[in-house]
Amino acid sequence: MKRFFIGALAFVGALSVLFVVGLVGLMVLASASKPSVPSNLVLELDLENPLPENRAGDSLAGAFGAEPATVRDVVDALEKAGNDSRVKALVVRIGQTGTPAATQEIRDAVKAFRAKGKKTVAYSDTFGELGNSTLSYYLASAFDEIYIQPSGDLNITGLAFELPFARDAFAKLGVTPQYSARYEYKNAVNSFTEQDFTAPHREATERFTQSLFEQMVRGIAEERGLTEDVVRGLIDKAPLMASEALEGKLVTGLRYRDEVMGELKAQAGDGARFLYVEKYLERAGRPHVTGDTIALVYGVGEVARGKNRSNPLSGGQGMGAESVAAALRKATEDSRVKAIILRVDSPGGSYVASDTIRREVQRAKEAGKPVIATMGGYAASGGYYVAMEADRIVAQPGTLTGSIGVYAGKFVTADLWHKLGVNFDTVSVGKNAEMYGSDAVFTPEQQARLDATLDRIYEDFTTRAAASRKLPLEKLQSLAKGRVWTGEDALANGLVDALGGYPKALELAKEAAKLPADARVNVQVYPRKKPASAVLSELLGQRGDNSEDDAVTVSVLSPWGGLVAGIRQVYAVGAKLGLLEGHRGELYAPMPEASW
Repeated sequence: MKRFFIGALAFVGALSVLFVVGLVGLMVLASASKPSVPSNLVLELDLENPLPENRAGDSLAGAFGAEPATVRDVVDALEKAGNDSRVKALVVRIGQTGTPAATQEIRDAVKAFRAKGKKTVAYSDTFGELGNSTLSYYLASAFDEIYIQPSGDLNITGLAFELPFARDAFAKLGVTPQYSARYEYKNAVNSFTEQDFTAPHREATERFTQSLFEQMVRGIAEERGLTEDVVRGLIDKAPLMASEALEGKLVTGLRYRDEVMGELKAQAGDGARFLYVEKYLERAGRPHVTGDTIALVYGVGEVARGKNRSNPLSGGQGMGAESVAAALRKATEDSRVKAIILRVDSPGGSYVASDTIRREVQRAKEAGKPVIATMGGYAASGGYYVAMEADRIVAQPGTLTGSIGVYAGKFVTADLWHKLGVNFDTVSVGKNAEMYGSDAVFTPEQQARLDATLDRIYEDFTTRAAASRKLPLEKLQSLAKGRVWTGEDALANGLVDALGGYPKALELAKEAAKLPADARVNVQVYPRKKPASAVLSELLGQRGDNSEDDAVTVSVLSPWGGLVAGIRQVYAVGAKLGLLEGHRGELYAPMPEASW
C-alpha cells in the first residue's frame, strides 16, 4: 500500500511537470509563429468593460491567449498606429470606460491619433440602458463620428455620487465605530460614523463633482461644435432617444454595427482587414523601445507593507511597499536608466508603507535619477504621499488626488456579541495590551496616545508635502485637512505640475534627463514581468527565488493554502467583525494585526 501511494504521488508530480513543460513549449511555438500586420487595416477596440491600469507581474492572463489591453497598451498602440501607413482608421465600441482619469487618458490618445490624419469612429448599441452614460459619451465625443442603434438611447444625465451612511444601523447592531481623523475633510470613515454628509464632506464632494462635470461639458462642446450652454441644456433634457441625440448633433447617425463596420471597410479600400488594438500592439511592437532607457515603475492598488499582492487569475492587485521600493532601487542602480516614471493609481493605504516608497523616490533623486510621477484614476492620501517627492507630478484633469490627512480607529463590537450570547474573555499583561481590541472603547489615556500618533503623522505629511511642493506650510495646510481635489483643481492649487498622462510624463522625463525632446528612448518596466511558466510553477507550489526583480506575493499557492487563508478570514470576520476593518481607502495609521 505504501508503494502504491508513493507511485501515485510520483505519477501526479510527473503529470504536473509535463503540463508545465508542454504549456511553455506551446507558448514558445506560438511566439515563434507570430503573424504579421496586414498591409491595409482598421484598428478595433472593445471598451465594453473598463481597461485595467496595469497587469500584475504574476498574472496568468496571457497564458492561454492574448492578454487584455491596459490603459498604457491602448495609448502605446494608438501612438504607434498614428505613424503607421498601414492603419487607416480606428473603430471603438464604447461601454463602461472606467474612471474619469482613465477616460481622459484614452480620449487624449484618440485625439492624438486623429491629429495624424487617421479617421476615428465610435459606436454603441446604446449609451446607457436605464443607466448613466455621461462619462462614456464624454469619451465618444473625441471621435470624428459617433453612431448608435436606432433603438438606442443617450443617457447623458450628468454626474452623481451616492454614498451610504450607516451610523444608526451600526448602533442597532451594537457596533460602535470609534475613529479619529486629521482633519474635517478626511471622510473615509464617515459612512460608519455619520448618518449623512457633514458640511466639509459635502463641500469637497460637491466641488470635485462640479469640476468633473465642467471638464466633461467643456470637452463635449469643443468636439461636437456646440456651446457649453447647449450641452448643459441637452444633459438636463436627457435621457435622450436616438432621434433626439441626432437632432441635438450629439451623434453623427443612427446605424447598426454591421453598417458601421461595412462602411469603414469600404472606405479603407481593397483587402482591408480589422485587427484588435491589443493584437496590433503584439505584432507591431510598442513605440519607445530603442535609445536611452527611461524606467517605468507601477504603484497600483491600496498601499500596504510587504510585497505586491495580486490574484494571478483575475489580475487584481495591491501596491506592496517592498516591491515598489525594490523596483525603484533597481532602476536607480541601473546605469542605463536616465530617468524614472512612477505611475501611481491608488486610493491610499498604510502610512508606513507609503513612507517606504517615498524614501526610495527621494533616494533616486539624490542619486541623480530624476523621477516623474504620473497619476491614474486616483492618487489620494497614501497615493499622493508616494508621489509628492517626485521632481514633477502629472495628473489627468479628472484624477482624484490630494487627501492629505490620516485616520485611525477601531470598531467596538462588545454589545453585538452580547446580543448573540458570545463572550470574549482575555488574559493580558500591560496596561494598554488591549488598546486595539474590539471589546471596549479607548480609555481617555489610550485616546490621547492615538491622537498623538495622528498628530505626528499629519505633521509629517504636511511638512514633507509643503517642502516637496515648495509651498508655505500654512498654504499647504489650507489645502490639506484630508480634502480630495480633481487634478485640474490640484494644478491650480500647486499640488501637481502639469495635466496629462503617459505622453506628458515621458516628455517631462526627457526634459529632466536633459535629453532632446525628439530623442529616441526605451521605456522599460521595472521589475520585469514574470513569464507565465514561472507563475504556473508558483501556483503548483514551486517557489522561485525571492529576488527584488520578482518581488510579488502570489495570493493562491495551493488549494491547502487557499483553504487555510479562507478559514483565517472567516474567523477574523466572525470574531472581530473584520469585514469592516478593510475600509482603508485613504492614509491610515495601521493597527497591530492579530497573532495566529
